[in-house]
Amino acid sequence: MIALVRLRLAGFVQTGRVLAPMLAGLFALGILYGGGGGGRPAGVYGVSAVVIFPVLAWQTKILLDVEPDVQRRLARVVIGPVRERVAGLLAAFVAGLVLVLLALAMPWPLGAVSLESGPEGRSALVGVALGVWAHLLGLPAAVALGALASRAITRSAGYGAAVLAVGLVGVVVCGLSGSVVPWLVPPVMATARAVNEPIAAGTGLLLTGWAALWTVVVLAGYAWGRRDRA
Repeated sequence: MIALVRLRLAGFVQTGRVLAPMLAGLFALGILYGGGGGGRPAGVYGVSAVVIFPVLAWQTKILLDVEPDVQRRLARVVIGPVRERVAGLLAAFVAGLVLVLLALAMPWPLGAVSLESGPEGRSALVGVALGVWAHLLGLPAAVALGALASRAITRSAGYGAAVLAVGLVGVVVCGLSGSVVPWLVPPVMATARAVNEPIAAGTGLLLTGWAALWTVVVLAGYAWGRRDRA
């Protein structure tokens, strides 16, 4: 399975398809961080996690769509359907992790982060830790959404783009809603708001559980959708 993960990552890079989401992510983060101003790490990273989420989902879709259908069917026969699906998701997670690391590193050379403690007494180190948590919370959910929009599920580029667009719009619209509707999407917006304030352990556990449950449900839908499809 590790060999298949490496094969999919190699295909993603060598075909040049890695450039589109990578450049889009760097462009969005450059605009976000380019103003400087020395914001507190938690606030800067909270916004960054929101900005990078759609790029991560889009990158996952591109990576899973790179492999020709025949090659994917052969992999399914050779190592089994479950391991074939897991290999694709792992490859998408690794690629997403690289983009997350870039998002975490970019504000420092651009002077967008201040090391001063916030007014609530929170140290910069705690703010950085919360920012890392916010990014890692969104990564699996973005991978799940991108997988659900992949060609193996939707069978067409148009339907895949529609699934991705509906999901991303839902994250923004539902995330801004104050009703029960936000539970239909991962807590990307809720986490960005939470890291800007003193966050209780219970709130952190709630957001983590929410993101994990949403990801599991969507990945279950992905597995169900591919049960009879190669």
